Amino acid sequence: MIRNLFCLNVFLLFVVSGCSSMSQNANTYEVVYTNEALNYEDEIYEKTEYTIAIIPKVINIPYFNAVKKGALEAGKDLGVNVIYTGPTVAEASHQIKIIDDLIEHTDIDVIAVSANDPIELLPVLNKAERNGIKVITWDADTAPEGREFFINMVNPETLGRHLMDTLAWSAGEKGEFAIMTGAKSASNLNEWLKWIQIQRDEYYQNMELVNISATDDDPHKAYLIAKQLLIDYPNLKGIIGNSSVGPPAAAQAVKEAGKSGQIAVVGLSPPNPMNEYLKDGSAQIITLWSPKKLGYLTVALSKNLAQDIHPYNNQEVPGVGKIRMNSDMVIMGEPIDFTKENVDQYDF
Repeated sequence: MIRNLFCLNVFLLFVVSGCSSMSQNANTYEVVYTNEALNYEDEIYEKTEYTIAIIPKVINIPYFNAVKKGALEAGKDLGVNVIYTGPTVAEASHQIKIIDDLIEHTDIDVIAVSANDPIELLPVLNKAERNGIKVITWDADTAPEGREFFINMVNPETLGRHLMDTLAWSAGEKGEFAIMTGAKSASNLNEWLKWIQIQRDEYYQNMELVNISATDDDPHKAYLIAKQLLIDYPNLKGIIGNSSVGPPAAAQAVKEAGKSGQIAVVGLSPPNPMNEYLKDGSAQIITLWSPKKLGYLTVALSKNLAQDIHPYNNQEVPGVGKIRMNSDMVIMGEPIDFTKENVDQYDF
């Protein structure tokens, strides 16, 4: 089956065997296709069996770069086309335009999106379903009516409580602390925030949450916020980075202020960007899961869904392991803590 690629103002950035990247002139998103049969000169490609669109909150940050690697690897292993496309800023409006373009200009079987907003995406996702495209969410959910199931990395209560614990352990269970989150509307971040605060209220009465700042998953904005937090709260004892750009920014700000070891930095980040900071004491404990495995799992379950196969509890997914189900939520596994002692054992 031959299909037209986007009939948009796109230009070819580079071509490698089995992989291509495209971008609009406005540089709002990139598209990656994996399929050895692609014909880039004619801007057409042949559908193998299924085509899956993976849409992150934002591109070009380490966390989602690792997801992309796993998704492309799964595409090759499982014999499906993978489109990886996302905005350069974490905004729902940009995701909506991308999804609308996919519906109008490509022939895809499944859309899998990490939602920047749980409600704003619903109309375009419902449009996809009306056009015969199956929809799932991963990393960050929409309201249930927008998708068939949600792939979560870990149990949100477990993660939120654990993040608060890691800060408390690192800050002596007392003092002021701040949280650097990503987009204010992201459902997963807000769920973790809820459990962080519940854990503080239940177990750490001597710790005071003084600020929650939204970075919009922008590394530069996160860095500026971290520097300002150190100015605004001179008695600050800790920072939790609730999205992956937070901990590197906070650790850099703490290091530059000469407060390594005085202000604890914990949170969610891949280990590679935090390696130096963990070793020099600018950060204490970093928590995550394998984002590459998350990308692989998302493609694997999307292919199954295209075949009308839904995930089930204790399902063994090759390349991932056993998954758990909580109603219509897939739980990939448990969080991993990275410290100066073990960070060199991981590479992502």
